[in-house]
Amino acid sequence: MNSRKLPRKKNLSAMKMLGAQLATARRAAGFTQRALAERLMVDEETIASIEQGRRPLKRDLAELLDELLDTKGLLSAGVDNLPEIDQFPLYAEQYMAHEREAISLSWYDALVVPGLLQTRNYARALLGGRVPAYDADELETKIEARVGRQEILHRRVPPTLSFVVWEPALRMPTGGHETHLDQLRNLREQSELPGLSLQILPLDRTSHAGDAGPFILLETPDHQHLAYAESQRGSQWVSDPDEVSILARKYAMLRTQALTIEDSRSLLDSLLGEL
Repeated sequence: MNSRKLPRKKNLSAMKMLGAQLATARRAAGFTQRALAERLMVDEETIASIEQGRRPLKRDLAELLDELLDTKGLLSAGVDNLPEIDQFPLYAEQYMAHEREAISLSWYDALVVPGLLQTRNYARALLGGRVPAYDADELETKIEARVGRQEILHRRVPPTLSFVVWEPALRMPTGGHETHLDQLRNLREQSELPGLSLQILPLDRTSHAGDAGPFILLETPDHQHLAYAESQRGSQWVSDPDEVSILARKYAMLRTQALTIEDSRSLLDSLLGEL
């Protein structure tokens, strides 16, 4: 099924975590969902929805559960300390979870350097220029999260990585001269990493298979093929095989339209020479 962008609900991933804690405590105490619901005189669906993170756990019910399951105030504390809004939307957290485990990633970007290849200062310039602006704490959290994801590039057995980047993303002086120069140097170094291919789609191409916007293809350890498409106001998962196939064909065409790996490195060297 083609996953549409999920609505931005309060605490969505935090609610899911609290629900998982409830499910663990319930099983440890020897209750089924039905038996627990009967003891609390609520619907079984209420317990199921809370455990799945679809319904918030209320404070009064959390107190009853703490007493019944002997969780010593854990669930009540969880309710009291739920953040007002998740730091990252659920679809972004789902993507990052899949990215950490992927055995292959194919990434097309048009206007910015792909997140896995960004320097810290470049990421700061991009995220710091967001409208409306992030507050200081949120900005630092997002920068650290973006840079932290890059550990997959240096694993003992990294995923197979392919990047196609449209040339304007490399010419835009994001963050100023020094940040731009450092980002291009970093890209040139990363282009030599084993298992990583970086291709530049040049400006002089007369056709462009990625003109509808950036997207990412990934393969999970159990060989499921998924896609992730980005947009101005959110992103969406694509899991329907027919839709994933369309994006895979787009990516295959982009690779033929882009420069070879060797010519892409030469273009990076040329851009660095201009700076």
